[in-house]
Amino acid sequence: MSDDDYVYDEESGEWLSGTAIAARRQASEVVVRDSAGAVLADGDQVTLIKDLTVKGAGQTLKRGTVIKSIRLTGDTQEIDCRFEGISGLVLRAEFVRKR
Repeated sequence: MSDDDYVYDEESGEWLSGTAIAARRQASEVVVRDSAGAVLADGDQVTLIKDLTVKGAGQTLKRGTVIKSIRLTGDTQEIDCRFEGISGLVLRAEFVRKR
């Protein structure tokens, strides 16, 4: 898409230029940072920096536990992940560090 192309934006109901669409997409992206300030992305591996008690599972995840293949939720502080025996695990980004 070049700068001269116009695209109909269904959200706003307006015709916008290619640069305006690119700027809007870039502004809407959420940046999630770990406890050390590193930017997290889908599929990253993280390590827990603190023992965490998982509510409803009766289990504690120990410090140093590796969580593989995280997914960003759209919230700047929450990441979705899987761990053996725990379904629907959501961790706060402040308790993890990128590997």
